[in-house]
Amino acid sequence: MIYPIVLFGDPVLKKKAADIPQGASVKELIADMFETMYSASGVGLAAPQIGKSIRLFVVDDYPMMDEGEEGVRKAFINPQIIDEHGEEWAFEEGCLSIPGIREDVSRKSVVKIRYFDEEWNEHEEEYDDIHARVIQHEYDHIEGVLFTDHISSFKKRLLKGKLANISKGKVDADYRVKVPAKR
Repeated sequence: MIYPIVLFGDPVLKKKAADIPQGASVKELIADMFETMYSASGVGLAAPQIGKSIRLFVVDDYPMMDEGEEGVRKAFINPQIIDEHGEEWAFEEGCLSIPGIREDVSRKSVVKIRYFDEEWNEHEEEYDDIHARVIQHEYDHIEGVLFTDHISSFKKRLLKGKLANISKGKVDADYRVKVPAKR
């Protein structure tokens, strides 16, 4: 099932997500999240982006890899970042929940993360470069943080009108979206 992507301005995107009970059946949801992500041409998708405030995200960064490079394709259940280190580097990020906006975001080059896979096996792994960045971006979503929270207040002011339009559904996206409810 392909879910609509929740747009900027929806409170679920700014809320810290809840842990998933150990052993809960999430395989179908994970399959749906991958299908949703692929239909929107994304490389990562967090549960809050489909309106579910739970600690789950999926990643498939193969489209960002050069020929011959290995990508990461997996689900992260109840992840915890243990460490971020290495040199900070800027890279232009975008987000399915904030279509049409891309900005440079600085992040550490290495991330160490503990998580469960869809079989509820626990893993502790380290990722670097673009893999680390995609994981950090999706992890931010389950913490209620958006990539626009990492940019300067000056750039945020410049984007204020575009962000307001996105929250009203005035957006050009080639995938289904869910416009935040009017308050």
